[in-house]
Amino acid sequence: MSTRSRSTFGELIGIFGSAIAAASAVNHGRQPNARDLRALGIDPERFREIKHF
Repeated sequence: MSTRSRSTFGELIGIFGSAIAAASAVNHGRQPNARDLRALGIDPERFREIKHF
């Protein structure tokens, strides 16, 4: 496996980890970590504006 493939694979695993962490936080009624939101392309400030029902 080339270095580039490992890097891409590592980034993919990081994105999945951020998605799982953010989903878990929301599921438990908490604000997700800003770093996880940014990794998913979500602006943390805009996310806070979402009304939770």
